Amino acid sequence: MVNLGDIAKATGYSKATVSRVLSGDLSFAAKESTRHRIIQVANELGYALRTSRAGIPMTVAVLENFDASHGPRDAYFSDVREALRERAAENMMSLTFFPDVRALIEAGEEFSGFVSLGPAPMQRADLAALHEVLPHGVFIDINPAPALFHSLRPDLQQTVIDAIYALREQGRKRIAFIGGDGHMMGLHVFAQDPRTVAFDEWTRLLHMDVDGLVYASGAFTVENGRRQAEELLDAAGDELPDAILVAADSLAVGVLQTLFARKVRVPDQVAVLSIDNLEICEYTAPPLSSYAIESSELAETALMLLSDSIVGRFQHKHHILLSTRLVARQSFVPAQEEPDS
Repeated sequence: MVNLGDIAKATGYSKATVSRVLSGDLSFAAKESTRHRIIQVANELGYALRTSRAGIPMTVAVLENFDASHGPRDAYFSDVREALRERAAENMMSLTFFPDVRALIEAGEEFSGFVSLGPAPMQRADLAALHEVLPHGVFIDINPAPALFHSLRPDLQQTVIDAIYALREQGRKRIAFIGGDGHMMGLHVFAQDPRTVAFDEWTRLLHMDVDGLVYASGAFTVENGRRQAEELLDAAGDELPDAILVAADSLAVGVLQTLFARKVRVPDQVAVLSIDNLEICEYTAPPLSSYAIESSELAETALMLLSDSIVGRFQHKHHILLSTRLVARQSFVPAQEEPDS
């Protein structure tokens, strides 16, 4: 049976240091590199950690790959950032925020691991350098290096499928879609966003005629939502769609503005259903029905995944999908359901 002396011998640290690290002694100010090494060797030798505290990272870097000044477009990332702060505080973890990957690489040795939040793509060389100094990391929302780091994101494709069925069950058959530019997977940027891909695939499988009803290009902004809604209505003429499924709330705000300006009644003529469930959904006219991405769940899962990675519980990288839930308001009320006030 492995004991503290075995770990001390293998790491070169004293038995007292090993004991205090593995017992999760919060009063013991060990370097992160020391904690890393002791926990890693303990797991390699088959030593069972006696408290969960020992495996929880004490100092975590957060890479912010988004610009909060962009308003509704990036409010989702701001919400997740605040959820990370709350969950870290509950676990007595210290977070340090970095605006770019180069700054994080330079300071990497000071941290247990990192969480990256935001859609900005990264260069291959930067990802390799980041892995060299910080091998334990979790990306939220994108997956730029699936062979190097863990990741999690909301299951947007399943959300689109759920939305299509919810609209059809209410009798909405002529469903339009408004989305934005593509997504990043690995080091590649795909032309189509996963929400657009899911809409195209499932409307085809369900034999739905959506010819001329799909507009999915450009940025996820209010202005682009207005522009694409105008194009949709101009092309549709008197044959309005029954519903518009929108890829994100930032776009949906612009869609609702265009429908109001064109005197199209929502939801009587056209239902509008979106994804993100940002706070702004409560203040649109009418209030916007949207699928909620639970920021607290994303934050909690990211930190748990990072902790499990640090203590060596995984042989392979884990890539997790989180489900969403519909928050019904006045722009679309599912069959046999009352909207939220």
